[in-house]
Parts: sequence; C-alpha cells; structure tokens
Amino acid sequence: MKEPTTVTRTRFTNAARSLLIAVVAIGGIGAAVQPAVAGGGIRNCVDITGPRSGQVGCYELVWADGDQYKMTFSNQGFDGATPQALDPFYVLAPQSGNPQGYPPNTFPHDHVVRAIPAQNQGTYSVRLQGFFVLCSGQGIVSGACVPAWTSLGGPDSVPLAKTVNGHPLTSTNAIESAALAGDLFLQNLGPTAVIVGSASATH
Repeated sequence: MKEPTTVTRTRFTNAARSLLIAVVAIGGIGAAVQPAVAGGGIRNCVDITGPRSGQVGCYELVWADGDQYKMTFSNQGFDGATPQALDPFYVLAPQSGNPQGYPPNTFPHDHVVRAIPAQNQGTYSVRLQGFFVLCSGQGIVSGACVPAWTSLGGPDSVPLAKTVNGHPLTSTNAIESAALAGDLFLQNLGPTAVIVGSASATH
C-alpha cells in the first residue's frame, strides 16, 4: 500500500476543514482544558447543528496521556500568518466504544493532544496543527496497525489507526513512537487545520 498521493492529500485537507469546523467550534470563551465530567452546561460541539454550529461555545473530548479531557476553543482557525510553534492535534479512529466525534455531523473519530500541564493553574497558549493518524502500508501488511476503514466523503475509505501492536493510541508518545517505527503515517492537514486559542488547565 502506498502512502497518500497528492489527490488523496487534497481530499484529506478538504475533509479536515469540514471536520475541524464540526468538532472545534468558535466558543468565544477561551480554550479551557478540564477533566471530562458529566452534567449540564456547555454542549458537545458535535451535538450542535444548523446555524448555531460554529457560533456558540461548545466542547470536544480529547485524549492526553491516556486520560480523557474536555476541551473548549475560542476559535477554530487562524486568519493571520500561520504560527511556527504548533502542537499536534491528532485525529484517529475511536479508542473506545464511545467516539469523541460521531455522526451525523462527522465520521466516528477521537482526538489526541499533548499532556495537559496540571501544575499550570494560569493561562497558556494552545496552538494546534491538525493531523490524521493513518495506518501505513508497512503497518497494515505486518499486522502491527489495525485500521478502521473510514469514509471521509470521497470515493475511497482511509485507514484511520485504531491500535498498534495491540496498544491504544491515547497519547502523543504512543502515536509518534509508532510513526517513527513506520507503522503509522501522520498526514499533516495544512494551514486550514490550524487551531489557536488560549487555554488553562486544572485538575
């Protein structure tokens, strides 16, 4: 299996913009990162449809170092020059029976970000670059990477990564180590998939 071609990359980029609009809506309340909790209050972005989509505060669940957190964003894109220092915002196959993103607004998927700095009780900058996490040809042929073949709206499904060597991909270390080993392909989604906001972290 070959790595994505230019045509496929274009399809990924187009799908990425739709994906990020669906899963990270303009909240106007800053980007806050908190442990995931049940209850009322701010709504999940994927549950907001119609003209309110992208116009009201909402949250998405993300994985960080194996734990699930709730993350809200002040904006879903960046209109100026693309920042140079960007952390990854990985989009991959669901890591549990409850996808963080789900139909009808998007395809089933989860998100992974770097570790949340629990010691930082103030505000810090979150600048994120979107990536799709795909099983590589090597990973599929060897059986190391288990794909979830997923339609992004194009004619072909893509192999969003589910596990590598039987292990979940709920941390950036797990993803990046598997990519270095050649079992994953990290598709950079380009400047249309840059998210910028200020964030705070609490236990």
